[in-house]
Amino acid sequence: MSASDTTLVEEAATASSTSPEADWLGAAAYLLSESATKGKASGSPAIIVGKLAGIATSGLPLVEFSGNSQPNSIVARHTCAVSKSDIGREAVLIFENGDLSRPIVLGLLQPAVPGNPHIEPRSVDVSLDGKQVTLSAENEIVLRCGKASITLTRAGKVLINGEYLLSRSNGVNRIKGGSVQIN
Repeated sequence: MSASDTTLVEEAATASSTSPEADWLGAAAYLLSESATKGKASGSPAIIVGKLAGIATSGLPLVEFSGNSQPNSIVARHTCAVSKSDIGREAVLIFENGDLSRPIVLGLLQPAVPGNPHIEPRSVDVSLDGKQVTLSAENEIVLRCGKASITLTRAGKVLINGEYLLSRSNGVNRIKGGSVQIN
């Protein structure tokens, strides 16, 4: 273990069980001590960066990494959401009990954005508070299902497209606008 790892283990050992830091310090110290004893003994690193190679039919991620002795990608467990759109991204991996045949995906590394590291390339804000759902996007939001879609544009346009449109109301059904065109 490095000097900083030793310091972390010592802090965890002396942390009060009532302090908020005790839980995460204890977990970190345990992982470090396990990787120091098991990881080095078996020659496997504690944490490595691999690649999300695919999604198995079971829905579990398939990963590739240096040191993999298997001819194919390995099925991994995961602690974060992964989807087909994430295939090819770098993944942070740990290994259960230091066993390279039992990877766990801790997370996916975020891609670098040229010019501005503070903006995510696929930035969409979603807010859920139990009473209202708010979706925000810079240019356009499209809700699509089959041949139907609702598009909201930055310019303030609301476009509703579909094979069949129905507007129904128990009260007044109003249509207001600068001008209203029917057919």
